Amino acid sequence: MNEKASSTSGSTASGWLPLLLDATLDELRVGLDSGSFTSLDLVRAYLGRINEVNWRLRAVTEINPDALSIAFELDYERRRAKEDSSSEGSKLGPLHGVPVLLKNNIATDDKTNTTAGSYALLGARVPEDSTVAAKLREAGAIILGKANMSQWASCRMGENVEGWSALGGQTFGAYFPNQSPKATSSGSAVGTSIGLAWASLGTDTGGAITMPASQNNVVGFRPTVGLTSRHLVIPYSERLDTVGTLTRTVKDAAYLMVAIAGRDGKDSYTARIPFGAIPNYVAACKATGLQGKRIGVARSFMSQSRLLTYDLPIGEFDEALQLMRAAGARILDDVQLAGPAARVVTEQIRPRCPPVAMDFATDLPKYLEKLKTNPNNIRSLRDLREFTQQTPEEQYPKFSTELWDAVLAQKANDGPPRPVQGAADDDGCLGDDGIAGAFERLRLDALVAWGPEASMLSARIGLPVVTVPLGKLPWFAPIVEGVNGLIDTAPNKPFGISFVGPAFGEETLFEIAYAFEQLTQVRKTVHPYMVPKTELADILKP
Repeated sequence: MNEKASSTSGSTASGWLPLLLDATLDELRVGLDSGSFTSLDLVRAYLGRINEVNWRLRAVTEINPDALSIAFELDYERRRAKEDSSSEGSKLGPLHGVPVLLKNNIATDDKTNTTAGSYALLGARVPEDSTVAAKLREAGAIILGKANMSQWASCRMGENVEGWSALGGQTFGAYFPNQSPKATSSGSAVGTSIGLAWASLGTDTGGAITMPASQNNVVGFRPTVGLTSRHLVIPYSERLDTVGTLTRTVKDAAYLMVAIAGRDGKDSYTARIPFGAIPNYVAACKATGLQGKRIGVARSFMSQSRLLTYDLPIGEFDEALQLMRAAGARILDDVQLAGPAARVVTEQIRPRCPPVAMDFATDLPKYLEKLKTNPNNIRSLRDLREFTQQTPEEQYPKFSTELWDAVLAQKANDGPPRPVQGAADDDGCLGDDGIAGAFERLRLDALVAWGPEASMLSARIGLPVVTVPLGKLPWFAPIVEGVNGLIDTAPNKPFGISFVGPAFGEETLFEIAYAFEQLTQVRKTVHPYMVPKTELADILKP
């Protein structure tokens, strides 16, 4: 273990080498394109880093056994492109030859498993890649492996054990021993945070990208529902799920989003995309991005964060608002969200049978019926519960099936789901006084809030949100233990700031988030306690 990274780059006889803890795509591109190192070198370095720390952090569940051979082929393509820069060279995009991790619910038609962390789908096979995985391959990215996740995206137990799955074990954050990784894209966030790959894909139903991003010192980008395809992504809720990114910088998130966004005939939600070509999100990353932006502050949400046992770094948040003002943004403080929308945060605390869990019972079979191989013949939620309760590796009843029990009981007794007492409905969120209405009524470019609240603001009606590192808890912060012995609060625990945009307003969000990131540069000031030592220089040694 290292206490911290000493610098951002190194050099050898082969040339300049980026250090992998913080390496950006632009830095990796310089090295690959100049011949300082190859994609094969890069894969070997990331594998070395995974082998060093994964025994403890359990961020990665499986390595793609073909990653090295794929890297070799892509290196050959790059050499050919240099020799003939006409047609073939033009096909090599920015992601060419760069390794990424996928959350273990994003299906790939290769030798890795896609299981959502359950033995129930171990050995299952899909007829083709998920659309987002296919887009990554088309862009030349190397799918390095699968990242651990909260099993079934936290749709199993009544009390969520964040980052635990039967197949992958318990993922931990790297900033304090036994740190909770937060939410379901936990392995993707942890793997990205300490440089186990260039970047990761995750999925988000209600904070599963942005919350672990906030707690693991990375950028989490949750796009509008429909901007990225969910075809052959194991669902939680078709109406709320979205595929997004976990990266170390905002610009790297932009590169990934350009690669994976777009319409797909196999996901009808993507027909909602209101533009033809996907905007150039990378070009939106400019230092002047805050100038003239109208940003509303949703303090009514943040005031309730203690109900969700999150820390509330008001001082850092207010300093961030001042920085944005100085950079030319107009800050509309304490935007009021009236009616049902103002109660989303308190009333989304998990009831016994939340409506979104009913979606899982309906949407999971749609995925299962597409499988080419279904080794345990799981066809329904009832089948899945039976398998889970009867398979020792699933660790039942230590880890319960309480949520499934409630869903199946409600379906048996009542048919369609009952509304949750007092819960905010979509009309309340969409109305003039609600979240969506605030953008029009106040002519806002974004709402800003402390991370967890922004996740709930956006998820209810499928809005985009980006979380950017903001700071860390001080040395005197209390150590607070949560579920399953996970540390929820501790010194050095990172936290982020989140910007919510209107539907399909990602281009403006990138402008705002990138400009804010350039002003603060927080990520490199927050150091993990566990850092892999393997670097490209080690791989290139004679």
